[in-house]
Amino acid sequence: MGQTDLEVLIDMGFERARAELAVKKSGGLQGALNWLEESQDKSLEELQASAASAATAKADDDEEDDGSPIPEGAKSLVCNDCGKRFKNGDLAAFHASKTQHTDFSESTEEIAPLTEEEKKQRLEELRQKLAEKRERQALVDKEEQKRNEQIKRKATKESQDMKEELARKEQMKEAARKRQEKLDDIEAKKRIKAKIEADKAERKRKEEEAKALREGRAPAAPSTAPAAAAAAPAASKPAASHNEARLRLQTAKGNVMKTLAADATLFELAQQLESENGVPVASFSTTFPRKTWQAGVDFGQTLKEAGLVPSAVLIVN
Repeated sequence: MGQTDLEVLIDMGFERARAELAVKKSGGLQGALNWLEESQDKSLEELQASAASAATAKADDDEEDDGSPIPEGAKSLVCNDCGKRFKNGDLAAFHASKTQHTDFSESTEEIAPLTEEEKKQRLEELRQKLAEKRERQALVDKEEQKRNEQIKRKATKESQDMKEELARKEQMKEAARKRQEKLDDIEAKKRIKAKIEADKAERKRKEEEAKALREGRAPAAPSTAPAAAAAAPAASKPAASHNEARLRLQTAKGNVMKTLAADATLFELAQQLESENGVPVASFSTTFPRKTWQAGVDFGQTLKEAGLVPSAVLIVN
């Protein structure tokens, strides 16, 4: 037994309510397909409301054909704007509301029902249109997804560039710090060497004076000049290093020389040692005079306040 027009439409994937409206409005498969094609952009609620409104407007009329009657002698209505034919006035009115076409005329040519072959062809055409519509939508979705991925990649790249820029700046700062430390070490070595030379000259002068006294003679005059020359750097050095402290630090891993600003705190010194050795500093102490600075108590003092300027030897605990 063959399928009804309603069953054919439902098998094609149309929802039952919409298919029932199409069959009711058109009276046959051909008109139903036309109606479904023209109303595909309207929601089911809109179509049901329109059908209810039309039913209310015709409540007092006698039931004759399905749809508005065509004048006597006419077999169909033709839209002169596009050439489409309609079986009844309802279909023509729906077409007019959908397309804004207003030029219709009567025709004595009766719309023949679709043959089985024509039905199959029409169904295939509608399936193709639906498939093409889905394909177009898939392309739109794919393009949208592609744009979203591009935006995401761009945001990720910008974030990565910012991270690389920060890392590059940190590397530059670290390199500058190491260069400065190297220069400070060189200056400290120069000052230590100058002091050693001055101390040697001073010891030599004193030895010569003692020798002259033992021999019962006055110290030689030329020997005072080197002593004065040797004393000059020693005398001028405190003034040159008045704003800095040269420290020799006795740690568990050996002696370390450091030169810091006089207003640097013991806490800053402890932090430097901890970052270099990986061992927290609990205290600093000196052997002569005997003095100890404890972490959390005395580390807020500056090197100048602690009496470690211009130079000192500290034991790190």
